Formats: sequence, C-alpha cells, structure tokens
Amino acid sequence: MAYEHSDHAGFTALKLLIAGGFGVGKTTLVESVSEIRPLRTEEQLTEASRPVDDLHGVATKTTTTVAMDFGRITLRDDLALYLFGTPGQDRFWFVWDELATGCLGAAVLADTRRLADSFPAVDYFESRNIPFIVAVNCFDGVRTHTPETIASALDLPAGTPVLLCDVRDRESGKDVLITLVEHVLSQDPATA
Repeated sequence: MAYEHSDHAGFTALKLLIAGGFGVGKTTLVESVSEIRPLRTEEQLTEASRPVDDLHGVATKTTTTVAMDFGRITLRDDLALYLFGTPGQDRFWFVWDELATGCLGAAVLADTRRLADSFPAVDYFESRNIPFIVAVNCFDGVRTHTPETIASALDLPAGTPVLLCDVRDRESGKDVLITLVEHVLSQDPATA
C-alpha cells in the first residue's frame, strides 16, 4: 500500500501517520525529522475555543493543527517517507479517514499527563487494522512510566511497540519512525 508519485516512474512514497491527542507533539515530530520545511495548517487558539480545547498540561500552547502537517524524508532516489500529522481535537477527526487512506502505519504519540487522550487514536487504528506503535513524548526528559506500564494502561494488543521519545530531538524522532516501519514490516512479511 504505497503511494506512487506520478511525476517519476518507479518512485515510491511510503505514507506514515503521526497521530494522537491534542498537544502531544505531532507537529513538532514532523518538524524535527522532515528534510523539507513542513507544510503546517496551524491556527491560533482563540478565546472561543477555550470551552472546547482542554489546555490541561499544555497551558502554553497557542496554535493547533486544523487539517494536517506534512513532511518528507528521502531514503533513496526512488524511495521516500511521507509523514502526515493528524489534527488532535475531536472536531477535526473527520480528516483522519482521508489521511489514513493508503497509509502503511501510524505512530500514536502519547503524553502520560493526559494518557486518556490516546485511547481514541489507539481505537481508531485498531478498528481499521492499521499497524501502529505508541511513542510517549517525554516532555523535558521526564520519564515517569515504563513502556510496559504504558502498554498495560492503554490495554494495547500484544506486540504493539511502546517507546519513550523526545519529539524535539531529530534522532529520537527518527527512532520513532524506524520502530514504526520495522513494526509494519513485521506485520506483513509480503511488504519486506
């Protein structure tokens, strides 16, 4: 299920989603690993959104993604990863079905301060049989829970990778993507 880029015969783009709840770092992850300046659909948070957007744990957040973020990583002349960051708020979830079309898998970002916000994303990918991993964004290096504890709290299917990361760090973000691609390949030997 790879996107074929129409401009170049033999060019393959592998589509990956970066998903999760509001304010977990999806835009930041796409930004930190993309080789191009990412396309961002950010809008300012307004007073009108305060009753709708729960800013607990992200009080300094001033913008939100309203459609998607897009970044790219070229692996070879004929192969690239296309990264699509999803919007986090419920009211923008209608976009997810379009973004998920043709994707190989997803990294669900989680914030242990608001772990319950991860359940909708986990449920979304489980119900559609889309391979996913969980990447816990350890803000400011704080690692208060083990991957095993988080997997148990989210009631993840056996074998679902959970890793700790800092999405601001390019190498840490690359580790998330490598883990995701390895997990996708382990799910379907025909893709290897």
